[in-house]
Amino acid sequence: MRRRGQDRSKICSSLAAILLVGLAGCAGGDKVTSATGASGSTSSGAATSSTATSEGTTGSGATTSASGSTGAPSTSGSTTDTSGSGGVDPCAPVETTGEIQSCNTFDQDCPPCQKCTAYANDGGSSWNDHRCVPIDPNPKQAFEPCTTQGRGITGFDDCDKGLMCLDADGDNVGYCIAYCIGSWDEPTCPVPAVCVIPIDEPIAFCIPTCDPLLQDCPGGDTCVPAYDDWLCLLPYPEPGLGNDGDPCYSPNACNPGVICINGDYLPDCQNDNCCASLCDLTQPNTCPLKDQGHECVPFYTLEEPPPGKENVGYCGLP
Repeated sequence: MRRRGQDRSKICSSLAAILLVGLAGCAGGDKVTSATGASGSTSSGAATSSTATSEGTTGSGATTSASGSTGAPSTSGSTTDTSGSGGVDPCAPVETTGEIQSCNTFDQDCPPCQKCTAYANDGGSSWNDHRCVPIDPNPKQAFEPCTTQGRGITGFDDCDKGLMCLDADGDNVGYCIAYCIGSWDEPTCPVPAVCVIPIDEPIAFCIPTCDPLLQDCPGGDTCVPAYDDWLCLLPYPEPGLGNDGDPCYSPNACNPGVICINGDYLPDCQNDNCCASLCDLTQPNTCPLKDQGHECVPFYTLEEPPPGKENVGYCGLP
């Protein structure tokens, strides 16, 4: 029988390694977060409900600075504010020199009818700059389905100002999330979310919070424990895996409704980490492996759960 430790060691891997796995254009890395509306309350470490791996690794807690806060940015096709000048359409494109215009997602300082957004200026897979792009005539709002161009790293999508299209699938369909507001030093979110700033990437966006028992994430994302709450991440199970009892390598390496648990908390797990179904402590036993003795075990035992998460459990041996 393996010995139980603290709650913060339950999840299999450090968020520094996996939090943004699968997010278009992001290579992962340590993060800085601030809770919704908590002006100036940045955290210097990966303060999650469970960040330690079975090997004991955790996020380094390195923080991003305000460097890159203006980034180099935008495309040709910028517009001139001609509102009130003889009825000329203020959003009509005007002739440009093709120069890239610099912008800041916190300030949203692009010309009228454009928005500031992150993109990869070298055609690579990581956001490394900002550009002004036209706002779609019928823009999508936060958490609504959206469409991107070019794998989600060109900056072109149909989300409204202050939003970007995240977790696009093979058909370039994802959902809109908000950029963080405030400043690089004091970022907050305008929606129920946690502000995430990847190391070495000049971007600050709001990853939505969620209810693990409802699995209410947009876009087919999975709800996993992160930053002292539960956040929506793109599920990345290995082919043929991701279900209860399967081996896993990161918190989002299981299917929605299933999370990757440190093997120390699953005595019948034959790997360092295994997938375990989430369950409601107040409901009858719904665990897939209940015939093998699994039952709903409290996820939080040694620390205070986030509000509304008191009944969250996972399927394992008592």
